[in-house]
Amino acid sequence: MTVRDERERIVVIGSGVVGLCCAYYLARSGRSVVVLERGEIDGNNCSRENAGMVVPSHFTPLAAPGVVTQGLKWLLDPESPFYVRPRLSLDLMRWGWEFVMHANANHVAGSAELLRDLHLASRELFDELSGEFDFGLKQRGLLMLCETEGRLEEEAELAMRDRELGLKIEVCDPKRLAVLDPNIEMRVKGGIWYKQDCHMEPGRFVAGLKAELEKLGGEIRYQCEVEAVGDSHVRLESGEKIAGEKIVIAGGAWTPGLAKTLKLRVPMQAGKGYSMTLKNPPKLPRLCSLLGEAKVAVTPMGDSLRIAGTMEICGNDLSINERRVSGIIKAACRVFPALSPECFEGVKRWSGLRPCSPDGLPYVGAVPGRDDVLVASGHAMLGLSLGPITGKLVAEVVKGEAPSYPLAQLAPGRLPCGGDRVA
Repeated sequence: MTVRDERERIVVIGSGVVGLCCAYYLARSGRSVVVLERGEIDGNNCSRENAGMVVPSHFTPLAAPGVVTQGLKWLLDPESPFYVRPRLSLDLMRWGWEFVMHANANHVAGSAELLRDLHLASRELFDELSGEFDFGLKQRGLLMLCETEGRLEEEAELAMRDRELGLKIEVCDPKRLAVLDPNIEMRVKGGIWYKQDCHMEPGRFVAGLKAELEKLGGEIRYQCEVEAVGDSHVRLESGEKIAGEKIVIAGGAWTPGLAKTLKLRVPMQAGKGYSMTLKNPPKLPRLCSLLGEAKVAVTPMGDSLRIAGTMEICGNDLSINERRVSGIIKAACRVFPALSPECFEGVKRWSGLRPCSPDGLPYVGAVPGRDDVLVASGHAMLGLSLGPITGKLVAEVVKGEAPSYPLAQLAPGRLPCGGDRVA
């Protein structure tokens, strides 16, 4: 038997969905892979308890016109979908400045086609993966539900633009919504049916990826806190060095700290979100949905119902803010009268950190000046949806192939302060 030199293997930092997708596609291409996870085998990350949505409809980056103005209004509401915790942080100020500079129509127009193409490609890969292992993929579309006429008009305008980009969409009145999902009453003025969106059980997807990776010879090591990225190796807090021909940083919200060990700034802030899973809900919808005003996601998962929401820029803090959780519960109960606050009593509140870049685009590609180190992070709320295509792109770059989609817009050093070397 041939013993492969450990220096030929690929080291992937992070076992969230993006890291696992990178490892899976690398292993499928014949590479030796080891994944290093800072937490325990059943630890907490955004990938297991998120809303489980695959969303080609989400091709507008987080930095978009109107977001800053709306965000300032929401700051005054403790139950709003968005909050920035004030703190003295140069990184936060830089991030905020870049966010404001990118929240314009030109940036959205320049990003839309790439994000659409990546989402649709990822959706095809999910379909392919569902033939290899079962993760409860349901290809029924997504409903954007609107409680007010004003919101419905805004969403219908966006839908017209989405159609121009080739997405399959239907604007629905309440009667049409009742036909699409007769299982549950919805108190709304109408909604948009995004027919190419779908949903799944993210915990099952992550578990299936791990199992498939191990079948391909990949290794996952837990409680491996990476302290620094060096030349052809990473150094753990324990002092152990793990060699690798190439290193993929897929550390989610912890990516900036790892990048700084390379003397590189990767502008990013952690966006905390919450979810709750009702094991026996009074009624279960067929389709997943987003509540337009409250920015709350509602996803059926088997016999359970997951409710998720909020974007809280607060550093790497996982504490639970019950006022923000209360906002999620109230919104879900308003739209779905079968639900009541009592349904959520005793239900575990989960929190996770989404890695958010200031321009709303992920970082995918080689670190400037270091062809042996790649970054795959910064997907914000879209880590699950874009996980497979990110993994495929990383595998292509590692193999020296031309990537399926251009990566210049996603380059880790693309932002003015992103390419700066840390002194």
